[in-house]
Amino acid sequence: MVRTPLTPEERERGERLGQLLREARGGRSMTEVAAQAGVSAETLRKIETGRAPTPAFFTVAALAGALGLSMDELVARCALVAA
Repeated sequence: MVRTPLTPEERERGERLGQLLREARGGRSMTEVAAQAGVSAETLRKIETGRAPTPAFFTVAALAGALGLSMDELVARCALVAA
């Protein structure tokens, strides 16, 4: 299966998501947060670094729950800012 290339906007949104999750994680280890969310530390690492800019909804929801973030807040903060 061939995957459609991501648009620049999708890549940018993925970078914002990664940055937001990294900031919300604060001093907690990547391993601790990933385990609490039920995902691998490698998955969290890929999301935080932008290497996985379009993670599955349930992965994002689990990470948000582990970090005490609401999905509404994530969507609002990751949406493109109108120029």
